Amino acid sequence: MTIAGRFEVRAILVLGLAFSCYVAEATLRRGLVGAAGPTDFSVNSHDANAEDKSGAGGGKPGAGSEFNVNSYGAKADGKTNNVQAFMKAWVAACKSGGGSARLVFPKGIYVTGPVVFAGPCAASKITVEVQGTIKATTDISEYTEPEWISFESISGLTLTGGIFDGRGETVWKYNDCDQNSDCQLLPSSLKFTKLTNTVVYGITSLNSKSFHMHVYNCQDFKAHDLTLTAPSDSPNTDGIHISSSSLLNVSNSKIGTGDDCISIGPGVTNLGITNIICGPGHGISVGSLGKYQGEKDVSGVTVRNCTLRSTTNGVRIKTYSGSPPSKASSITFQDIIMDMVKNPIIIDQKYGSRSSAASRVQISDVHYKNIVGTSTTDVAVSLLCSAQVPCDVELVGIDLKFQGNSNKGKSISSSCLNAKVKTGGKLNPPACR
Repeated sequence: MTIAGRFEVRAILVLGLAFSCYVAEATLRRGLVGAAGPTDFSVNSHDANAEDKSGAGGGKPGAGSEFNVNSYGAKADGKTNNVQAFMKAWVAACKSGGGSARLVFPKGIYVTGPVVFAGPCAASKITVEVQGTIKATTDISEYTEPEWISFESISGLTLTGGIFDGRGETVWKYNDCDQNSDCQLLPSSLKFTKLTNTVVYGITSLNSKSFHMHVYNCQDFKAHDLTLTAPSDSPNTDGIHISSSSLLNVSNSKIGTGDDCISIGPGVTNLGITNIICGPGHGISVGSLGKYQGEKDVSGVTVRNCTLRSTTNGVRIKTYSGSPPSKASSITFQDIIMDMVKNPIIIDQKYGSRSSAASRVQISDVHYKNIVGTSTTDVAVSLLCSAQVPCDVELVGIDLKFQGNSNKGKSISSSCLNAKVKTGGKLNPPACR
């Protein structure tokens, strides 16, 4: 997926003693200004020295303090909008100094509109533990930014447990990105921005309105044991979209969506993806790259020990034709199982057919090693590279068998254009020259 035009509006709620009024401050960053934005749970948006008036059970500042959202007025009744209660609990946890803090969402069903959990926090580490289910509101006019729940400008965050239900089935009909290249995306379920030293594990994301998870401008980010699920025909529901981030690891997760299981955008460096079961969906993709001027390069991506089942693509690199110059290099796909995948190995440098001009995204030092299984099309390896900057690719130990509707009279093959291919080991289909 590539994110089309977007706008952001920030409504900053000021926490007073009665916590009953707020001041909205709208900031135009890009595009049009909406009527209201998500609640900003930034400790900087409040009096950080204000006394906690929430009542018993809220936790006291200090090492290992626990903050239960119910103690701040949250109701797990499946209907109350808990934005303000979540805000009060976050501010108390975030501003607690002297050590770690733990924000707990007990068992039950909590409803909330768009919210932003923002730092920096006085707590040296902060854990958000969801034991129940958090459900999104469905009035799309509330979402003036393309996120539902955001975590911003935090160091030492851990997010664990629980179910995040984006209720995308109620709004997917408003997505027109298949017809409108400048569409406004529906909100992602979980957005992580400007985070360092982050761990996300053990969560389930259901039916996101758009991306399940979006990781942007983060350093040292680890995610594991995730379950991300949406129907195969749900639009733009990428499992994890990553951009402008470095030192990342995604592992031991099951992702089945209507778009890429994992999509890797511009500016990603040093990313490891291991032990992912992907399907349904569009596979694991580097790109789309080359849509905008000034995109940062992609390098140091390793995808290993993954299984792709009934996906439209397997491991893919995609760039726009007629793109500005950039680079995608040092990319390895290794020990991958393809189970009835339509396009197991694919490089597409004419993605979107936006222009007849050649892509100027230079793809080099790309390695496909020990990739086995079945293809539902007879062209199992397709390397469609740029005439202006040909690809530099290595194929080693490829063993893919055709398993289409009819095997009669068809043999599996490779297709290459402007690709410099090095080979080794067993190759089925044979490499094209």
